Amino acid sequence: MTEEVDNISVTVKFFADFRKYGPDKAELSIPKGSKIQYLLEKYKIPSINKNIIILVNGLPHKKADDKINEGDIIAIFPPIAGG
Repeated sequence: MTEEVDNISVTVKFFADFRKYGPDKAELSIPKGSKIQYLLEKYKIPSINKNIIILVNGLPHKKADDKINEGDIIAIFPPIAGG
């Protein structure tokens, strides 16, 4: 018996300096139930980037352990520096 893994389709976008970790924009098929942390690990974004900015469907999102849903658009930005 073969066990099937349900996948969902999402779009991931990287901005500014984070384009070195992933494409400007990519459509992915990922396992259903994946969390934002899955994408951070997939693209090897170093854990030192704790203040990264994540938008899900255009809304600010702060928890890497929140589940990703079918059709979500996840935008990942580096921390904003200023002064």
